[in-house]
Amino acid sequence: MASSDTPASSGRSARLPREERRRQLLTAAHHVFVTHGYHAAAMDEIAVTAHVSKPVLYQHFPGKHELYLALLDEHLARLTGQLKKALTTAETNGERVRNSIAAYYDFVARDDQAHRLVFESDLLNDPAVAARLEEFHRAYAEAVGRVIVEDTDLPLSQAVMLGRTLTGLAQVSARYWIQTGGIDQATAVDLISHLAWRGIGGFQRRADDPAGDGAHP
Repeated sequence: MASSDTPASSGRSARLPREERRRQLLTAAHHVFVTHGYHAAAMDEIAVTAHVSKPVLYQHFPGKHELYLALLDEHLARLTGQLKKALTTAETNGERVRNSIAAYYDFVARDDQAHRLVFESDLLNDPAVAARLEEFHRAYAEAVGRVIVEDTDLPLSQAVMLGRTLTGLAQVSARYWIQTGGIDQATAVDLISHLAWRGIGGFQRRADDPAGDGAHP
């Protein structure tokens, strides 16, 4: 029996290892979803874009929804990694604020326009998509909140609310920046970082650390 990835015709791509084929299909699906949106995208076009037959596509992904969720998981994992790095590699809280905001700007500035699938999709009300996005926002807000709690007398619930607000500020401003242009990326990051740090940095620090880190973005 021929392999599931055997070309259907001379115009199809050659057999590939499973993971390489999966990557090819996800890349093609990403292009089609970004170009047309989820609802207008068709599995036929994804197969053509990937240079495979529809049976090959369906052997890797049961349907369009599964393809989209796989892409969303990848993009959220990449952004989460960037945001965790922003929190863990900085030496001061001011740098953490700036690096976190810069991570969002870097994400929306990517040539692949991944942010459109994550934050601007026509599938945002889908329960599976909404659950993934909520988990992403919740986890990062809690990570920021724990940093705030370490340096202030705020309860965790209030610190997490500040973390959620910071991530919302970063996301919305980054999307506005990429849509409107007119300000270079570094200037935009500096502007929003200064705003955020002036707010978060104004909370009373713990009595055992009155000096604070004194760092501004």
